[in-house]
Amino acid sequence: HNLSLHTQSELLPMLLCTSLPTMLANKIITTISRTKILSSPPHILTKSRTMVTTQRIGTDDPRMSRIVIHNNIVYISGQTDGTTSDIKNQTANVLKKVDDLLAQANTDKSKLLTASIWLKDISRDFKEMNDVWNGWIDPNNKPVRATVEANMAREQLLIEVQVTAATE
Repeated sequence: HNLSLHTQSELLPMLLCTSLPTMLANKIITTISRTKILSSPPHILTKSRTMVTTQRIGTDDPRMSRIVIHNNIVYISGQTDGTTSDIKNQTANVLKKVDDLLAQANTDKSKLLTASIWLKDISRDFKEMNDVWNGWIDPNNKPVRATVEANMAREQLLIEVQVTAATE
């Protein structure tokens, strides 16, 4: 982060912009004013802030966005597939949906950071799901991952996958 010096008169508005309560911001300025190691008028080193950006893609569903990009991190909604009844095909179809959403966000699986996987029956489907996953994942850029068993929203669903990825 870039550091810059600010005088006391510049400090209060900056502290208030950080969502600190006014009383706490004033207490910080009072404490700084009493510090002998600072020159007069008081100065403090502050971090410059970067612009926060958020983009939402696929907002036609009233419950959620399909993709949210926040400060160069892509978050996708959980992906499922009910068009087939076996775990290998559902996994392959879900991962194709993940690829498509990542492409819409101008990134790809080589930039994955996290993956969360929910399986309807982990003891039955874990190995076959992993076979498909291992063939799909970029072996040089594996994300952190968690896989758990969960009740699914619809009876035919065997898997749900949600990932986050960097854009750079």
